[in-house]
This record gives sequence, C-alpha cells and structure tokens, in this order.
Amino acid sequence: MDRRTLLKGIAGVGSLAATGGLSMPALSQGAAARTLRFVPQANLANFDPIWGTQYVVRNAAAMVWDALYGLDATLQPQRQMVESEEVTDDGLTWTFRLRPGLKFHDGEPVLSKDVVASLARWSVRDPMGQMIKAIQNELTAVDNKTFKWVLKQPYPKMMLALGKNSTPCAFIMPERMAQTDPFKQIAEYIGSGPMKFAKGEWVPGAKAMFEKFADYVPRQEKASWLAGGKQMLIDRVEWVVIPDPATAAAALQNGEIDWWENPIPDLVPVLRKNRNISVDIADPLGNIGAFRMNHLHPPFNDVRARRALLTALSQEDYMRALVGDDTALWKPLPGFFTPDTPLYTEEGGEILKGKRDFAAAKKLLAESGYTDQPVTCVVAQDQPITKAQGDVTADLLKKMGMNVDFVATDWGTVGSRRAQKTPPGQGGWQMFHTWHAGADCISPAAYNAIRGNGDKAWFGWPSSATVEKEVTAWFEAKSIDEEKAAAKRLNKAALEDVIYAPTGFFLSYTAWRKNVSGVAKGPLPFFWGVSKSA
Repeated sequence: MDRRTLLKGIAGVGSLAATGGLSMPALSQGAAARTLRFVPQANLANFDPIWGTQYVVRNAAAMVWDALYGLDATLQPQRQMVESEEVTDDGLTWTFRLRPGLKFHDGEPVLSKDVVASLARWSVRDPMGQMIKAIQNELTAVDNKTFKWVLKQPYPKMMLALGKNSTPCAFIMPERMAQTDPFKQIAEYIGSGPMKFAKGEWVPGAKAMFEKFADYVPRQEKASWLAGGKQMLIDRVEWVVIPDPATAAAALQNGEIDWWENPIPDLVPVLRKNRNISVDIADPLGNIGAFRMNHLHPPFNDVRARRALLTALSQEDYMRALVGDDTALWKPLPGFFTPDTPLYTEEGGEILKGKRDFAAAKKLLAESGYTDQPVTCVVAQDQPITKAQGDVTADLLKKMGMNVDFVATDWGTVGSRRAQKTPPGQGGWQMFHTWHAGADCISPAAYNAIRGNGDKAWFGWPSSATVEKEVTAWFEAKSIDEEKAAAKRLNKAALEDVIYAPTGFFLSYTAWRKNVSGVAKGPLPFFWGVSKSA
C-alpha cells in the first residue's frame, strides 16, 4: 500500500480517539457554539512575533496584538489603531494620533510610549523597519495619544511598513514588554487585540487557547484581512495541534474540530465526500516554496555550490511531492515574485528551466571546493510543506554526491535553530525549507526573504550588493515601468547570487465544518467575523 492510499484509509476512520489522537473534553451545546476548535499549520512552540518570523506565530499573534495599520484584501494599508496621520510636505516628519478606546488585556490604556517602544524593537528585526531606522532622526511620544517619527529623508511606504502582514508585523505591546532585547523572546503575552492569550492553558505541542477580550473596541469599517472592524462572534478559539494529517482529517469529519488550516491535497477528496465539510483554496495568491541555504558556512558560502543546486533542482519534483498530480495546484517558478501580479518576471530564470543537468551540477560543486563533508539539512516533520520538500532535497543531494546529515525535527525547533549562526557541527545548519505567502512576494517592499543585506538579512544571511542595489532602485522608482524594470534586474541578480532556491508556486487548501461561517480567503486565518452554530 502506498502512502497516499494509507492516508486516505486512516482518514476515513472518522474519530480522533480511534486514530490515537488527542482526547478532547466534550462541550455543552451552548459552549460548543461559542468555541471554535482549530487545527493550525504547526505547533505554537514560541510566541514572540518580533523575535521570529514563523507564520504560525504571526497567525496567533494577529488575534492577541493589534497594529497601527492593517493590510486589506486589495493589499492597501488602512488605519487600525491609528485615528489620523499627518506628514509634512518634505516627507520628513510623520505625526500619528491613536484612536480612542485602545486598551491592553491587563486593563492599562495603550499610550504613545508603548507604541514608540514597540516600533523601536520591531525596527531592529524587520527589513522595512531597518530601512526606516537607518534614516531616523527621532521616534518620540508627543503626548499620551500622539507620537512622531522624524526622518532624514522621505519614506513614502511608511504606512505599508506599519501595516503589512508579512513577518515580523509591527504589533504594539506594552512598553515593559517592548523593552525586551529584540534577539530574546518576551515572557509575557499581553496585547490589545480582540482575543486574550490564555497562557495558563498553553501546552506547546498540544494546544493553545484564546479568549474574547470584552473591552476590545473594533473599528466601524467592514473587516478585510487585517483591516477594518475585528468583530469576534465566538468567545473562545482553541488551537488543537494535530501533526498527523490523517488524524486531523478524521477529527474534522467526526466534528471533533471545526476548522483545519491546511489539509494536504491527498486527503481533500475524502473531505469533499463529507456533506458536512467545506473545502476551498485558502488564498488565490498562493505560496512560493523555498529551499534556504546558509551563506555563512561551507559549502554554500561559495556561490558555485548554490548554483549547483539550482542546476540540478527539479521544481516539478518538489511540487508533485507537495500537492500531488493536480497540475492546477502548482506551476514552475523561474524567479521570486508571485505569478500573475504586476512585478512577476522570469528574467534570469534559465537556470531553473529545461532538463536538469547533474553533470554540470557536480562540476560546479567540485569547483566550490566541496569534499564530501556532511551537509546538515534541518527538516520539520510536523509541517507537511517542509517535510515534502526536505524528502526531495535529501534525494537530490545524494544524487549530486553530497554527504547528507538529515536532521528530522519539529517546526518549532527549526524556528530556533535557523536563527543560529554557529557552524553546522556546533548547533548550526546548512539548509532548511519553508514557504512564503504569495501576498508577501508581490514586491520587494515586505519580501524579507529576497534581501541580500548580510547580517541584517533573513536566515541564511546572504550578502549581495547587486540585489540590494536593485531593491533600492525599486523603492526609488517613480513609475510602474521603473518598478518593473528594477524587479527584472532584481530577479536576475537574486538568481545569479542564489539568495535562495525557489522550489515552485503552489496553492493550499483549507477546510471547515459547514456549521462554521465567515471563513475568508487570505494569507492567514482571520478569526474575526467567523461564527458557529450548534
């Protein structure tokens, strides 16, 4: 019996208990209608949305913390915690005023000093924040509800930086929490968002609980992604961690869970046969698979070793491992930008096209100085997207003649280990896999994974003056034609220097019980506006 047949058979068992999963307490009819049980993409192993960039942390954080602006479904930043903003004619001074009614979960009002401290911490870790920090004169509180950011040169994309949904988001925390070293994790989880985090009920690896914040005052506008009125129609959200897809499918069919964030395509036919379950594409902007290499240590500190991988890598192999044989769910991606968006380009993408050339790849690898030393590939087994990519990579590396140190672990551990710059033999790494939401990859603005700014770059720390030159050119573009020209040059430079290896573009599913309504499409699960009938 093959893997897919086995999964479908297990999924049909129809009970979480029967498949050896979690035992969850039964709820009364009234409590059940007010509680949403949700299976997230991975375990919530840590909960600091500034310290790390994992989507699972961002998704939970969006309930607990609020931001000054929020990106809507048209990809435009809208006011969220901000009541008004003013910018001087020279573009150098931004003055913001907070809207009334903002309160933290501990009962304290949200003040300008909290915002200033939060932005100071965020700007150390976020690429757009780093750009603002580099041209900052001062960031100060004017009074309890007003703060200003004074710059040395204009930064027109300020509101996008403060409202983007790519990680790390500019979430606002109490001053005492925001004063935590940005390279260390916070110990409290107090926000001002529509849900409170029930820290006492958090069991990493098993569950996380969120409770409605009674004092939250939503905006009056209609909700759209992270913008508008975040009206909570349920009292409690329970995240139930179920790493095994077949077990999650069985639990959804049996009504033991209400919503499964990312069912694997193999099990979608089984779920669609159940008249009580809805299945849909989670986000039409899709995702970009990513094979990330460490540019600090051999062999991938040599561009020839990185190019060797692109020369041999088959995106079709990766995509079929991820989504199966349905070609409507994936497409090759000889570049870095989201397909069917204005900046999409294949400039410089020839290295990813055509027949794969292992002889040329081995030649490049030898020229890089590789001599059979172990290469550490850290692969999360509890995240189907990373596991599938990791399995393909292990086979690819062996065919290239590399000595693979395959570290099978969990997504939380990958999140911690990939932040280590130490050599692979001392707790570091040479490769890991992830993915980037298509919404994050439509332009260089919030696309931290494409940056080549060395120590300040995303994990792997690529350094490419050519890439950074074109990022700057895009930011300085005066027209869409200039933006497109810069994006073409950037795509080519990022492929030549192999910032990372794109493994393809793919769509993901989400699934929920039909007594749940209000599930919206987008790059993350939005819990506001979601209701549930008994």
